[in-house]
Amino acid sequence: METYYNPADLAKFGEIGEGAPELWKKFSEWYGEVFKEGALSEREKSLIALAVAHAIQCPYCIDAYSQDSLAKGADLEQMTEAVHVASAIRGGASLVHGVQMKNINEKMTM
Repeated sequence: METYYNPADLAKFGEIGEGAPELWKKFSEWYGEVFKEGALSEREKSLIALAVAHAIQCPYCIDAYSQDSLAKGADLEQMTEAVHVASAIRGGASLVHGVQMKNINEKMTM
């Protein structure tokens, strides 16, 4: 089955640095530091990344952070809850923009 997002392309992520190796190096160093144990555990950071991946709808990130979350000890219940948190925030963000619509409605129907 052919899809727009080829799962095999995830393994090619590092190739994106070929056109700008210094920028890729800086990104990779920063990215690595971000996901190190700190005030948050590596598992917690992976769950956050999984939630964000769903919010921005990146299939590569969903694949990567589903696997990473499992590898770092998360279970399906925790992962699903993280996805629900992201969905609630995304849904709330859409709804709160309804205030802008209401403001325009008030101006135009006065």
